[in-house]
Amino acid sequence: MKLASNIAGILLGLVFNVVAFNYFFHFFPMPAPPADSPPGHFLGAMIPTGYFAFVKLLEIAGGVLVAIPRTRALGLLTLGPIVVNILCFHIFLVKGAGLIPMPSLVALLSLFLLWTSRGAFSAMLLAPRESRRLEENVRSA
Repeated sequence: MKLASNIAGILLGLVFNVVAFNYFFHFFPMPAPPADSPPGHFLGAMIPTGYFAFVKLLEIAGGVLVAIPRTRALGLLTLGPIVVNILCFHIFLVKGAGLIPMPSLVALLSLFLLWTSRGAFSAMLLAPRESRRLEENVRSA
């Protein structure tokens, strides 16, 4: 399972880094949506304001963090909202077109990594008393 999660982390990090670096350096062409469509309006608001560039920088940072096993949980926390936004963009704005290949792969890899590193997030999900007990056990070990 450790090997599978390492491979998934590297793949997810690679996907995010390639796409994010492509935004800045244009390695391969990305088709632009029609300007008068909902995706065009959405991207038309995000790109000129610099918001999209900031999201791409977060994707680079999160991609690097998720590829390194020791920082994977922090990478998942960084990339989680971005993955949800990617899925919502394809479901609500693009109406499901293009949902199967890349967004689905990103979501599945993220869910797999979230499941395999669920122990790192257990303190956030436990009741405060159980969380304190977990911290005490970690300190005493």
